[in-house]
Amino acid sequence: MRFMDEYRDGAAAAQYARALARITTRPWTLMEVCGGQTHAIVKFGVDALLPPGVTLVHGPGCPVCVTPLEIIEKAIEIAARPDVIFCSFGDMLRVPGTATDLLSVKARGGDVRIVYSPLDAVELARANPSKQVVFFAVGFETTAPANAMAVFQAARGGVRNFSVLMSHVLVPPAMDAILSSPECRVQGFLAAGHVCAVMGYTEYEPIVEKYRVPVVVTGFEPLDILQGVYMCVKQLEEGRADVENQYTRAVRREGNVPARDLVSRVFQVVPRKWRGVGEIPQSGLGLAEAYREFDAEERFGVADQTTDEPAECESGRIMQGLIKPPDCAAFGTRCTPEHPLGATMVSSEGACAAYYRYRRLGLVETAVGPGRAGVQVGG
Repeated sequence: MRFMDEYRDGAAAAQYARALARITTRPWTLMEVCGGQTHAIVKFGVDALLPPGVTLVHGPGCPVCVTPLEIIEKAIEIAARPDVIFCSFGDMLRVPGTATDLLSVKARGGDVRIVYSPLDAVELARANPSKQVVFFAVGFETTAPANAMAVFQAARGGVRNFSVLMSHVLVPPAMDAILSSPECRVQGFLAAGHVCAVMGYTEYEPIVEKYRVPVVVTGFEPLDILQGVYMCVKQLEEGRADVENQYTRAVRREGNVPARDLVSRVFQVVPRKWRGVGEIPQSGLGLAEAYREFDAEERFGVADQTTDEPAECESGRIMQGLIKPPDCAAFGTRCTPEHPLGATMVSSEGACAAYYRYRRLGLVETAVGPGRAGVQVGG
């Protein structure tokens, strides 16, 4: 725990808060893109350490949350087939469709399995040649290399009863869409460190040049986030707009080149719908032509199905930074983790889930862990 505690030191957090207060002369609104960062901010009370006027709003950085309803419906339909073993990471099982979810399909006898790697699904396909094995390939650039490797290995090994239901999305086009909205109030971004560990951060440079907003690649611990906020506000106060890297212990500008090469070989950039947001051009990954035989949508004839999003769920506005979870009229009443209206309430990275867990009762917590400097924050 020593290395984790290093980034949760209360005295250091208080120093960053004081330093940030000294350089802040006007209000600024920043967006953290990653759902993991959102949970850290809410859990540790990072936002309560910021000076008045510096506001953090929560972006579309939860891959579970942005998976569109129609993809969930397709997953449910495929998983209910008797000839299918449907494999997924566990965080997708309780995401609501229009009437049910994957966990309920499993309870009714569907062969729905939680796996910890897409390569586990390839091995299941090898071991069960009489079954169709489908992996639910959801995520941002972070999980794309492993999913690409699963398809690559299946193709190389002749595992023809394996396929993927694709719902991969890309961060930079979503940031571009947010900034181009007339409702946008975001003046700077904290970019997700794990995405950049794979893809690098060169793709943010055209966005910075186009919109003149700073982007700081940021880690996930409280001190990472505070330093990222400091670096972003410092740029804004100085009238600069650059891509900077706070997360130097994990991220290089060029990213992981072999992983990027594999992703570009197996996948191609496609338009993608985002739950609660709509279609964003060139914001997703689909299978390249050479690997289209592994496309579950085409294999099971569900590619053309569409589903309307529920009107009551405000997750789209939350993920665009326009409102926060408590601003939704259904939050904590008609929408709870037990009876969610949308994925942002059930995902482990969802903003609504974070506020429900850590802020619903207005609890006061120690910002950076037990036995540290005792920085107390309110809900």
